[in-house]
Amino acid sequence: QVQLVESGGGLVQAGGSLRLSCAASGLTFSNYGMGWFRRTPGKEREFVATINWSGGSTYYSDSVKGRFTISRDNAKNTVYLQMNSLKPEDTAVYYCAADPAGTALIRTTPEKIDYWGQGTQVTVSS
Repeated sequence: QVQLVESGGGLVQAGGSLRLSCAASGLTFSNYGMGWFRRTPGKEREFVATINWSGGSTYYSDSVKGRFTISRDNAKNTVYLQMNSLKPEDTAVYYCAADPAGTALIRTTPEKIDYWGQGTQVTVSS
């Protein structure tokens, strides 16, 4: 059974930092592209970042580019999202996603992603 478990969310002041983690189990982690999405009440799910199986290719939404960094440790079956210079508009539930098809699918057709985590709340106060 595949599980993706996010952690690291919380409350932070604007300008601060958080690092999210997503621990994967039940799959061959190095075969999967990984991604992060977020959702705010009343808004559609928003793509944040994605990383390919080796970590050699990453892609970010314009809203987080230059502030967030996605990375992975295949030995630990974990993907990370380092979030710096946080803004109140970054407040959302953040979800981890995994798919063997890789970063293109994750970025362009998230409705086809195989696996999702349960989410972790990030709140940025002004």
